[in-house]
Amino acid sequence: PETGRLALYLLGLRATCPPPEPGPQRSLVTWLKYYLEQDWAGSRRHGHPLTSYYQYGLGVLVLCVHHKRVREEVIRRLLVAEHHGRFGHAGGSTVDTEAVAALAFACLERERLVGAGLAAELRAATHRARRRMVEAQGQDGFFGNVYSTPWAMQVFIATNTCRTQLAYDWAMAALLENLDAFTTAATMAQVLPVLHGRSYLDIASMRCQEEPDTLMPVGPEPPTEMPGNKMVRLVVECPEPRCPQRRLYDQLVTAPAGASLLDVLGAAAVQGPHNFTFGTQDTPQGPFLSRVLGLEAQQRKRSYWQLLTAPNTSLQMGVADYRPRDGETLILRLSEW
Repeated sequence: PETGRLALYLLGLRATCPPPEPGPQRSLVTWLKYYLEQDWAGSRRHGHPLTSYYQYGLGVLVLCVHHKRVREEVIRRLLVAEHHGRFGHAGGSTVDTEAVAALAFACLERERLVGAGLAAELRAATHRARRRMVEAQGQDGFFGNVYSTPWAMQVFIATNTCRTQLAYDWAMAALLENLDAFTTAATMAQVLPVLHGRSYLDIASMRCQEEPDTLMPVGPEPPTEMPGNKMVRLVVECPEPRCPQRRLYDQLVTAPAGASLLDVLGAAAVQGPHNFTFGTQDTPQGPFLSRVLGLEAQQRKRSYWQLLTAPNTSLQMGVADYRPRDGETLILRLSEW
């Protein structure tokens, strides 16, 4: 199911003030409802969505933003997952998923799309999620990492607690120092509302007015060329029992000084003598590493290629955004979430 992609599209569509229904968004909202059911039914025996709780929660949030009622069973699936701490995956932050679910809960309560009893449960779950976000704040000021931080900050904005929460001010200071990390349309769309003191819930109450079309496209500036080369150690790991030989690849790779991790992978593919292959998938967040040395990350098996810098620190950027340092060791590890 394309739950997350369709949800993001509908969120953007609502924000652009489309013509009143009936219109194309009506059929798309119906499709989103269908995807939510398929998402869960396709993996019912496992007790989790076929995609992820992040996409599932995003779908519920977007239906609420479009003022559409959601079946109580659909909402309770998220509530049960929040209550039992099922949002996490190995080696990764749960903040973004917690925040998406909390925004969905806050929206359903605010828009009065649920009864009083369920609204109280949603309010309590939002409070718990907000508390866990504060506990997850690191010494760098981020809630989880730089990309999950805007999601968490939207929860504080949506629940009118940002002015009384010191953790929010600390996160804002960290965010303002790292705005260059937000280079894709999807990540910019998450951080821009926060910089204006808004959350996605504000889209639900927008008053659309006719405005002149004054937007002008601006192309991205080309990256500055850096002279010379750098040496990066590239390691590929795969756990047992899938891979009896746990370390599948360990080689030094030469790449231009300004190369991204994606460029390093490309350089490894053309440098001998060891054959190195990889594949990516296009996503709204940029290229996603999907295959390494013929091993596919499969969503139905809840596996993904985790990006780390030695010895065991998860990268906060994607393959196209992260630029390794000279002498750095990068690990591609097939993991489960």
